[in-house]
Amino acid sequence: MKNSTKRSTKVALTVTWYGHSAFSLASPSGKTVLVDPWMENPKAPSGAKEVAPVDLILITHGHSDHVGNTVEIARRTNAKVLSIYEVFLYLQGQGVTNAEGMNKGGTMNVNGIKVTMVDAKHSSGIDADGKVVPGGEAAAYVIEFENGFKVYHAGDTCVFGDMKYIRQLHKPDLAFLPIGDLYTMGPREAAIACQLVNPKYIVGMHYGTFPVLTGTPEALKKHLPSPMKKKVFELVPGEPRSFAA
Repeated sequence: MKNSTKRSTKVALTVTWYGHSAFSLASPSGKTVLVDPWMENPKAPSGAKEVAPVDLILITHGHSDHVGNTVEIARRTNAKVLSIYEVFLYLQGQGVTNAEGMNKGGTMNVNGIKVTMVDAKHSSGIDADGKVVPGGEAAAYVIEFENGFKVYHAGDTCVFGDMKYIRQLHKPDLAFLPIGDLYTMGPREAAIACQLVNPKYIVGMHYGTFPVLTGTPEALKKHLPSPMKKKVFELVPGEPRSFAA
């Protein structure tokens, strides 16, 4: 049986998972952030790439399953796009005029939403015209919305000890963590990441897209200490889920 958030007088954030690592985050003030919008992945609902309006797009790294449909969505919605500098240069070359580069440790305020780029351990080559070009390093984000609710999107990563500093510095309320294995950490490593970050809510991502991505939320729970199991929420692609402050 899937968990559901408790009823609260105030919704802090509404999240829609589009499969893989693609999320739409809608704040109560009406701002919408897309992260890694590969909206044509095998788990995405039909028409997902037509999402609108979009205020901000965040890209964790250069792989095509994370850059996804960024170029066409940015052109259509005029959303601001943030990424590590090398990915920004690629997007600029693709005609994305509202993109901006940043780097790890930096914070940018976009219309009241604070975005901090933090570390991730992964590769980041950009698939471009049949070639792989340098995409800088993989990254992750902590997003602080206007109401103070904080989301950690870990991007593609293995577990690493400095996740404890993400907890110390940012205290995320909600963490999106890859659990699929093979190309990212699997459930066992992700369980350690959960303990290092210790968010209020945990959502698995980057699983089930293809048969080789074998991790599941249930497997993640098996590796978590009992008090943390109830923090894990399994989302259904295309179905919004609200999280309380």
